[in-house]
Amino acid sequence: MDTGSFFAHPSAVIDDGCVIGNGAKIWHFSHIMSGAVVGPSCTIGQNVMVATGVALGKNVKVQNNVSIYSGVTCEDDVFLGPSCVFTNVVNPRSAVQRKNQYAPTRVGRGATIGANATILCGLNIGTYAFVGAGAVVTQYVPDYALVVGNPARQTGWMSKMGHRLHFDASGQAQCPEGKDFYRLLQDDSGCSRVEAVVLP
Repeated sequence: MDTGSFFAHPSAVIDDGCVIGNGAKIWHFSHIMSGAVVGPSCTIGQNVMVATGVALGKNVKVQNNVSIYSGVTCEDDVFLGPSCVFTNVVNPRSAVQRKNQYAPTRVGRGATIGANATILCGLNIGTYAFVGAGAVVTQYVPDYALVVGNPARQTGWMSKMGHRLHFDASGQAQCPEGKDFYRLLQDDSGCSRVEAVVLP
């Protein structure tokens, strides 16, 4: 492991060869495997497993009972809710070795994965996206999108602060907490997307 300044509960298992950033906290019965990267100021809750090849950015919050398998990357400020689930093989079989077929999953900056949600492998969860509790994500989630259900379907858009956005007739919305503005756009194929507006 690195020699940075971090806290690890005595019951945590931290393998040689992992990297743990300054200010990280690793709580009861969690396991950080060799080759994993846990960024600065991350919080790893109770009974969490971070596998070889996983990369967690800065200030990632991992709640209790989450296993983060090889192939998962979480960018800065990601929130992983209690008992959410990642996979890394599309068609697992106990009798078939598929370690060379792990499909990468990326969770974008500031995204939230709700409690008990399941993220199938090989997907991108967009920047500041919000996956509702118990959702089963089977396809790409756009930036700022709110998805819920099984299978997950988009039902709206969320601000960086985690508030539902309500767009006016001109396609603009303001976060009630952060007071920042967003614009709803459509591309030539009719697909919608949201971008943050930088005011002069």
